[in-house]
Amino acid sequence: MRQDSTSIGFEWPLRIYFEDTDAGGIVYHANYLKFMERARTEWLRNLGYEQNDLASEFRIAFVVSKIAIDYLIPARFNDSIFVCSRVERLKRMSIEFEQNVKLSDQTLTRARVKVGCIDTQSYRPREIPQKIYQEIGNAGG
Repeated sequence: MRQDSTSIGFEWPLRIYFEDTDAGGIVYHANYLKFMERARTEWLRNLGYEQNDLASEFRIAFVVSKIAIDYLIPARFNDSIFVCSRVERLKRMSIEFEQNVKLSDQTLTRARVKVGCIDTQSYRPREIPQKIYQEIGNAGG
């Protein structure tokens, strides 16, 4: 795991298991979304926030509202990949990420993911709490 706010952002390593693949050993397309979700969760954890604590302490959750994804090269069984996550745009009620799945220096999949902040009681959009908003802004990645 590395964090560098200049260019790469936050990287989360993953190993491709047989369960992630189809019969030909190629990663099933929907699993890339799971990999990206895990990387965003670990990014939050790296900032000091567990998602269950956000729900209980701040009454918020981050939910995906939009994804644009390009599948370029398939990942395969037993590959050691990593997901690069970088905040592209931070707004009062949402965060837009650039997320790339890579094998060494080769980009396999790239995506733009927008997550909105919601109230865990009403499930309606709400502002990101100021403390968290500032920490995300200061992290820069």
